[in-house]
Amino acid sequence: MASNKLSGPSSRVFARFRGDQSGASALEFALVATPLILGLLAILQVGLVYFSNFALEGALERSARLIRTGQAQDKKLNATKFKTEVCQYLSAPLSCSELRLDVRSYSSFAGAAKDLTNPLGTDGNLKKKFNFDPGGAEDVVVVRAFYPLDIGSVLPSLINLSNMAGGSRVLTATAAFRNEPFN
Repeated sequence: MASNKLSGPSSRVFARFRGDQSGASALEFALVATPLILGLLAILQVGLVYFSNFALEGALERSARLIRTGQAQDKKLNATKFKTEVCQYLSAPLSCSELRLDVRSYSSFAGAAKDLTNPLGTDGNLKKKFNFDPGGAEDVVVVRAFYPLDIGSVLPSLINLSNMAGGSRVLTATAAFRNEPFN
């Protein structure tokens, strides 16, 4: 009967490895740790994006009320002054310097739906100039806020949620409403 076992000095070395279980836990952890850590980082990145977008939406909603009630028109707010009003409600990690606002008025909601454009230019970056037209009484107004959130430098590119050139993600908040019948 033939034996499948190796003979000689090499058989003793392999026999020691076969019976030795020390280090198996460390090896198994090393195999599981990388995907686990990447998954945790992905959860952190998604949380950062959602939290930042929620902060942007809240700031825009509170500020859009100035237009809806006619206060912005009465105070003769221009784009810069309205941006200052929005910036009062921004919270970390957002800063006022990167915020872009687009305010457009229409005669109907159908007209507004046809006219909204992509905030990104052909180069994949956020456009520099947007409109500011708060409209008059009973006009339909769409107020949009855009913020380029730099997430590319925070986490590895394997779990990147960027949709802009340079690894950033454009956050968007929109408020569409009909102005009140103010004087």
